[in-house]
Amino acid sequence: MSKETSITATRDVEARSPLEPGLERGAQIADTGQAWYALGILALAYALAYIDRQLLNLIVDPIKRSLLLSDTDFSFIQGTAFVSAYLIAIPFVGRLADVANRRNVLVAAIAIWSLCTALCGMAHSYSALFWARFGVGVSEACVFPIGCSLITDYFSQRRAPRAVSVFMASQWFGAGFSLVAGGWVIASAAGLRDIIPPLATLEPWQMAFIVVGLPGVAFSLLVLATVREPARRSLLRGAADERAFSIRETFRFLWQRRGFYLRVWGAVSMQGIVVLGMPAWLPAFLIRFHGVSPAVVGYRLGAIAVICGATGVLAGPWLSRLLERRGFRETDVRVVIIGMLGMGACCVAIPFAPGAFGAFCAIGGAIFSFGIPIGLLVVILQFPTPNRLRGITAAFHTAFSQLVGYGLGPTAIAMITDKVFGNPRMVGYSIAIVCGVASLVGVVILLTLLPRYRRMLAESAVK
Repeated sequence: MSKETSITATRDVEARSPLEPGLERGAQIADTGQAWYALGILALAYALAYIDRQLLNLIVDPIKRSLLLSDTDFSFIQGTAFVSAYLIAIPFVGRLADVANRRNVLVAAIAIWSLCTALCGMAHSYSALFWARFGVGVSEACVFPIGCSLITDYFSQRRAPRAVSVFMASQWFGAGFSLVAGGWVIASAAGLRDIIPPLATLEPWQMAFIVVGLPGVAFSLLVLATVREPARRSLLRGAADERAFSIRETFRFLWQRRGFYLRVWGAVSMQGIVVLGMPAWLPAFLIRFHGVSPAVVGYRLGAIAVICGATGVLAGPWLSRLLERRGFRETDVRVVIIGMLGMGACCVAIPFAPGAFGAFCAIGGAIFSFGIPIGLLVVILQFPTPNRLRGITAAFHTAFSQLVGYGLGPTAIAMITDKVFGNPRMVGYSIAIVCGVASLVGVVILLTLLPRYRRMLAESAVK
């Protein structure tokens, strides 16, 4: 290629990137130190989202007593507020991730959900808490699709599975820290009133929301100052991938391949019932059935979530590569099936485990097992998908998880407890029924996904 031809080609690439000025001239940063730093920031953002999201689960009974709610009433704050927020946010978030500056959208989202979390602590009524929770849901809907889209541009195909797993593992650090922080705030409520006079009139559960929420605003400024928007690339083919799909082209592409995408989203929906339904009622189960104090529940569940959840997510790609070296194909899907079988078995064991120690062990097994599929399901979705569609597909991915997981998981467990057993102490058996059935259905869906995943990879590799 002549020098003149090379210059012309470079100018052509620059002309095709009007939405993100400056990126077309930037050097590739795949797998560099800058990419790993950005991954660390994205992981912290995802952890922060889970801190704000999961804190509610530790303080179920104090909020119920304060606002005079039933288990079913409370489940609507846990589930419906988030689900309705995600349904509204989906088309906007997914589209923004594919056509806009993703870093800037993420900065705004972090600031908004942090403020809404603090507003949860200011709530004195059911409706006020519901709408503050709704605000958290709308803004947190951004972090997953934007994070997935950015990571697949920051890293090569070889490094992307590990990077995605690190990103997904961060949710367990966030969930665990939220329980630890919540337990600390509850145990230190009296001292905090003396140190921070404006908190003196608030109940401990309200303090927890404010203390956990407000630091996120400062973190959003750090993201703005230090994270760079990368150039968009095709992950499988390694070339620049700048062509934006119209809305009509987007939905035509997804519809033509619905057999693949609906099965992935169906599997993540079943996993969502377990991942989002079980933790919503685990603190209540341990407090009601085993008599463990809320502070101890927070510390222990927090440690288990961090250790077992993060280990499970990071173990997923390792197990997939191990099976690949042994000659298996579509190993990502096969490892997800193994993880779902394990999480179903452990969830069923929770109410039957002897004593609180046995329950914590079964919970650790369940969290490790449902950590295994989390990163791999993202890889299964993202690898065969064009760059400019990764945001919308990731948005639907998290939407199905939230819609079914939060919409059915906590409420189904609560309704079985209220309507079938009629005894709050039986919530552990409700967890076993709902999570066991969801795991089995997920395995069946994944078994039918294998041939479609093979065809999608082959189609993407030749384009």
